[in-house]
Amino acid sequence: MIRIPQEWVGRLRPVYEGRAVCVTGGAGFIGGHLVDALLSLGAVISVVDDLSNSTAEHLGSLIDIEPDRVRFVHGSILDDAALLDAFEGADAVFHLAAVSSVPRSIAEPERSYAVNAVGTLRVAEAARRTGVKRIVYSASSSAYGASERLPKVETDVPEPMSPYGAGKLAGEHVMLSWAKSYGLSTLSLRYFNIFGPRQPADSPYSGVIPVFAKRLLAGQPPVIFGDGLQSRDFTYVANAVLANLLGASSDRPFAGEVVNIGAGERTELVHLARLMAQGLDVPHIKPQFQPGRVGDVRHSLADLGRARELLGYEPIVSLEEGLRSTMQWYRELFADGSEREAV
Repeated sequence: MIRIPQEWVGRLRPVYEGRAVCVTGGAGFIGGHLVDALLSLGAVISVVDDLSNSTAEHLGSLIDIEPDRVRFVHGSILDDAALLDAFEGADAVFHLAAVSSVPRSIAEPERSYAVNAVGTLRVAEAARRTGVKRIVYSASSSAYGASERLPKVETDVPEPMSPYGAGKLAGEHVMLSWAKSYGLSTLSLRYFNIFGPRQPADSPYSGVIPVFAKRLLAGQPPVIFGDGLQSRDFTYVANAVLANLLGASSDRPFAGEVVNIGAGERTELVHLARLMAQGLDVPHIKPQFQPGRVGDVRHSLADLGRARELLGYEPIVSLEEGLRSTMQWYRELFADGSEREAV
C-alpha cells in the first residue's frame, strides 16, 4: 500500500472520516490505491467497476476486512442502474473508470470513445440525479497532443492525437458543462504518466514502466518505440492519489477547472530504461528500438502552477523513490517466474 505523509493524513482525516464517497474504476490500478487511502482516512466507500481492466481480488480483500465501509457494484459506467446504485448517498465521486490506453484506443476507437466520453456523461448525470456534491474526474495529459510547448499549461489549446485523448478531453467538457448548466461542483485532473505498484504488466496495452520491468526481470531488453529521446513526466501513483484527496476535500467551489497533476520533471525513455536496469541489478541489458507508434506524443511535462494555487498540491514522491518502490513490487511479482494478478 502506498503511504500518504502523516502531515497530510492529519489534515485530510477530519474531512473524510465517515464521509460517503464513490470511486468509479475502484478495482483498477489508480482507483485501487485511492480506495486504500480513503479507507485509511475513515471514509465509507462504494466502488463501481465492470472488471474489464482489473480483477476484484484486492477489492475483495478490503471488503473482507471492512464489510461495513466498502461496497462493490459490478457494472459499467455505461449502465445507468449501476451508477445510480453506486452513487446513492455519496457526497463525492472520484471518476477513474476508463479505457486507459492510447494503443488500445487506436485498435478499438469506438469502444474507447464510448466509455471515456459517453460514460463520463452518464457519470455526471447520475451524480446530478443522486445529489452528489462534487466529481473529481481523472483526465489525461494526452489532451495536449503534439504541441511542442513545454511545460504543458492548462490554457494551451488541446490537440489530442488519439481516440483516447479525444475521449478524455470530451470528458473534461462534460465536467465543465454540467457545472455551468446544473451547478455541479466538478474538477478535472490531467494526469501525466502515472506509475506504481499493482500497475498491470500482462497486457499489450500496459504502461511503459511495467512492460520494461517485466522484460528486464526476464533477462530481456526493454523495447522502445522511436529513438528513445522522447520524454515523459513520470508521476508516482501516490501523487495522483493525493491530488484526488485534495480535490474532493477543498472548500473551493469548483466549476470544471482543469488541473495538471504530474511530478514537474521529464525523463527520456533511454534514461528511464537505464535507471530501471540499474535498479533491477541488470545494468548490462540495453534497450531495443523499434519504429514509433501512431498517437504517441514526443515530449510531455506538467506545469504545476495551477495545481499549487487551486489545490495546494506538491508531488510527495520523486521519480527515483517511486521507481524503487515499484521495482521492489515487480521483483516480488515475478520472483517465482510466474505472474500473479496485478490489480
